[in-house]
Amino acid sequence: MSVKIYIDGQEGTTGLKILERFEGRNDIEILKIDEDKRKDNNERRKFICSSDYTFLCLPDAAAREAVALAEGSNVRIIDASTAHRTNPDWAYGFPELSAQHREKIASSSRVAVPGCYASGFISLVYPLVSCGILPPDYPVTAHAVSGYSGAGKKAIAVYEGNEKPDEYNSPRQYALSQEHKHLPEMMKICGLDYKPVFNPLICDYFSGMVVTVPIITRLLPKKTGLQDIYNAMCAHYEGQKLVKVMPVMGEGVLADGFLAGNTLSGRNDMEIFVCGNDDRVVLCSRLDNLGKGASGAAVQCLNIMMGIEETTGLV
Repeated sequence: MSVKIYIDGQEGTTGLKILERFEGRNDIEILKIDEDKRKDNNERRKFICSSDYTFLCLPDAAAREAVALAEGSNVRIIDASTAHRTNPDWAYGFPELSAQHREKIASSSRVAVPGCYASGFISLVYPLVSCGILPPDYPVTAHAVSGYSGAGKKAIAVYEGNEKPDEYNSPRQYALSQEHKHLPEMMKICGLDYKPVFNPLICDYFSGMVVTVPIITRLLPKKTGLQDIYNAMCAHYEGQKLVKVMPVMGEGVLADGFLAGNTLSGRNDMEIFVCGNDDRVVLCSRLDNLGKGASGAAVQCLNIMMGIEETTGLV
């Protein structure tokens, strides 16, 4: 017996990538709204309330509107916008963080899918805060490089167009005001006392990202070295199927000593690297911003909510 799925925002990048991940599955039925009615609230309400699960691949305001349209129905909602990620009434869609996170996803009717940068950041910081290595008031800094696919349709058109400005050939820093939209969830989910300094760069390749968090061990409350941090990360992610901790320094994985941002493009998993030395540790999370950072994470949450193998359609 199949479940009915509706994607509100099915023409956007995340919606299209969710559809790709459903190819070949016979346990779901996709409900598709007519193109000319996708902004008609009466029609949207009909599709949302007729589905078993609705994905929201929308701007924040439209996502909140969709939740209001669902009022009174039994539909379970998976929101890929930033609208509900810090709402305690919603499950946070990163099941590898803890057994409690996975259980809440399974039982909830409202799940907020993490942001792509937030997924990389939280995958590194949450385990260290939860085990007591990193204090909540640590002055966290994060750097990140990402492909241009997460920048929206207009930016994608510029990057792939024939009149691309020369500066688009170079990595470009942005969010210089330190008010990036993912910062609230980074801080809240990790239990930090202060927002991190966050330095994202968009680069001239399609998809994939690396989020990096440096740790100065002399600022930690107790003596902690590279191996201690590596052991903590391994213990946290032991047995996970879509998040893997690589060998120290990426031995056997990073043959040339370079950590590329596009290696996991098109995939739904995440790789954690612990590098550096006992004084200065560099934590890196590599993922596809459209995979584990968006559509892949959304489908993983759906699978958990359905009570089936969570990697279905993802590996």
